[in-house]
Amino acid sequence: MHDGSVDLKAEARARAYALPVEALDPAQPELFVQDAMWPMFERLRAEDPVHHAVSEDYGPYWSVTRWNDIMAVDSNHGAFSSADGITLQSLESKIETAKRGTRPSFISMDPPRHDEQRKTVSPAVAPSNLQVMAPLIRERAGQILDRLPIGEEFDWVEHVSKELTAMTLATLFDFPQEERGLLPYWSDMMTNAPGHGPVVSWEQKREVLDEMVARFVGMWNERVNAPPSGDLISMLAHGPSTRDMERAEYAGNLGLLIIGGNDTTRNTISGSVYALNKHPGEYDRLRADPSLIPAMVSETIRWQTPLAHMARTATQDVEMGGKTIKAGDRVVMWYVSGNRDESMVEDPNAYRIDRARPRQHMSFGFGIHRCVGNRLAELQLTIIWEEIMKRFPVIELAGEPTRTHSIFVKGYETLPVVIPARA
Repeated sequence: MHDGSVDLKAEARARAYALPVEALDPAQPELFVQDAMWPMFERLRAEDPVHHAVSEDYGPYWSVTRWNDIMAVDSNHGAFSSADGITLQSLESKIETAKRGTRPSFISMDPPRHDEQRKTVSPAVAPSNLQVMAPLIRERAGQILDRLPIGEEFDWVEHVSKELTAMTLATLFDFPQEERGLLPYWSDMMTNAPGHGPVVSWEQKREVLDEMVARFVGMWNERVNAPPSGDLISMLAHGPSTRDMERAEYAGNLGLLIIGGNDTTRNTISGSVYALNKHPGEYDRLRADPSLIPAMVSETIRWQTPLAHMARTATQDVEMGGKTIKAGDRVVMWYVSGNRDESMVEDPNAYRIDRARPRQHMSFGFGIHRCVGNRLAELQLTIIWEEIMKRFPVIELAGEPTRTHSIFVKGYETLPVVIPARA
């Protein structure tokens, strides 16, 4: 069989090296859809790691691609603020935001407000609560896997990745399980531009997200008048630093919790099946030794990098890599590139489930904005794979995935698979 992906890779490499380095712009969703951004990041790390890019769609920004530089930006919230938002926003999207008004969340705040609000919701994903949730996640993972067809093709994203993460998120919000499908739908609504995912137009996106906010305002009103409980809405409604928040801020925090609780885990669950199929020797190794599951989970989180970047705004002039980043400039930390930095990760393009330090990756970020739900993400991935190994000797890829049209969410729209037999 002719492997078209080899041609695509060669073409991507040729394209990345054809332009002068100063003309490179990795902020192109099409590159991510084709999984063709790797050579450009490789070249930027080697030749211009702190790179001033000018994008037609996103405007000018600094592209930071090496591990140590990304760490320097991420762990210095004084010089690199989140207050202007944590993603590179397209010019079209900025116009839309100006019309609608911004919806701030604690990830796009600086201390002290950031710390107070984060502290309000963090008990939901604290180790003690995860111990309580683990049996429930295991039971649901089993139910999801036991419903899967044997010997016929189906979409892993739809039937497994979305299902497990939606069930877990519904529990965290105390949202009705029978309506859990709304949570990944709303997440996709927030992260996609018109013409991609479920988004048809800016107007439809606005309407759907207004419905989402109205629904959660109703839940807030119920819970603020009830005794405090352990779900996220109740925590926000009763928390001293969040109970008086404006509606727009509540909406922003909901967006953060829905996207954070859904996209990252869902795309890593899909990514694990894809990676193991692309590296069959590692799949054999996992079958031979299921105790490698936790290390495989961390390696998948690195290899997949479910959020490709985070953005900041410089609050002062900063010297980095021989360049001067000016106060007010947008700075993009490409986690997806940092996780493949040859100077920090041995053989970084390889997927190896027995690395000595598998948790050495930057997919969760660093500093004050490090992913609050990182342990929950690892827990869901570990449990689903423990349950998969009990049931299915192999899950086979039935074709290439369709990837998310985004420079932010690095994920899968569909992943066709076949399970040949039960264990």
